[in-house]
Amino acid sequence: MSHDSMNPKERWTAVLQRKKPDRIPLFWSSTQETLDKMKKFLGVSENSEFFKKLHVDEIVSVFPAYVGPRVSEGYDFFGCGYKKVSYGTGSYSECVYHPLAGYETLSEIKSNYKFPSIDWFDCSVIKKQIQGKEHLPIYGGGMEPFLRYTQLRGLEKAMMDLVEKPDIVEYCLENIFQLYYRITMGIYEEIPGKVLLTMVAEDLGSQETLLFSPETIRKFFLPRMKKMMSLAHENGACVITHSDGAIRDIVPDLIECGMDVLNPVQWRCRGMDREKLKKDFGNRICFHGAMDNQHTMPFGTIEDVKQEVMDNIRILGENGGYFLGPCHNLQAITPPENILAMYDTAYENGWY
Repeated sequence: MSHDSMNPKERWTAVLQRKKPDRIPLFWSSTQETLDKMKKFLGVSENSEFFKKLHVDEIVSVFPAYVGPRVSEGYDFFGCGYKKVSYGTGSYSECVYHPLAGYETLSEIKSNYKFPSIDWFDCSVIKKQIQGKEHLPIYGGGMEPFLRYTQLRGLEKAMMDLVEKPDIVEYCLENIFQLYYRITMGIYEEIPGKVLLTMVAEDLGSQETLLFSPETIRKFFLPRMKKMMSLAHENGACVITHSDGAIRDIVPDLIECGMDVLNPVQWRCRGMDREKLKKDFGNRICFHGAMDNQHTMPFGTIEDVKQEVMDNIRILGENGGYFLGPCHNLQAITPPENILAMYDTAYENGWY
């Protein structure tokens, strides 16, 4: 067993720059319930101690302080309302109130709704958020505008709007984009050159196919994603794009826009074969995730988990360009033994 010769920031930077790190970086992504359960299982109380035990590289996320108008309990600064919903195997905060759901026309929205303003955010707190953590990868800025739009309008309306009310979609997406673009600029200005990764996300796939036609994606989503990705690159950050599901057909477009890292690589979805993804795109992007969270992690045996780790290292980790972790938040239903097996196997076998 080798010992780490790089700190987390150096390791992540090496992968992003297509240099060989000491080992494959491991990341953590889970629901709060899973984290609590795992800490209990390992007998640790502190997150940092927990990450050390699993050889996970801790990351630091930065975001400005909210200093805008008072937000009521259960609501966010866009006026969307949330409720905790239990599904038996875990509880989730679900958006249940959509402030723009009642409007039929763009002019109604313009006269009745005010988008959040950049003045509601204070970036001066960000230096403090990274204090003493300069050796860790720093995440900051970015956006996921259509997700926000679905919260403002409700999912069904939002999907239909793309066809029936494109003017409303354009207006709202542009306002959402402008806010996050300016927040992202504020973050970069506050800690110049320190942000390693910026998330420019949009969920574009189902298990079988794209959720939208390629034309719709190219019209409504990609132009703004490209602008945000360019801003990241101008400020020395790499772009990680989160997009679940079967998105193979749009990967070349995302690369064209400036994506550097693809998350979460749901390889069981149609067209998302790992060998093909690595062969076709591995010289242009890194892969982040790929530990299957629908079958292997929750329902597989420890042997299944170990095998999948080895496959991912062999396929996606060849010549670098891979961060190993779950391909979405680990759920509370996942056996702690499987989670432990994933990180232990990856640490033992991920050395270059």
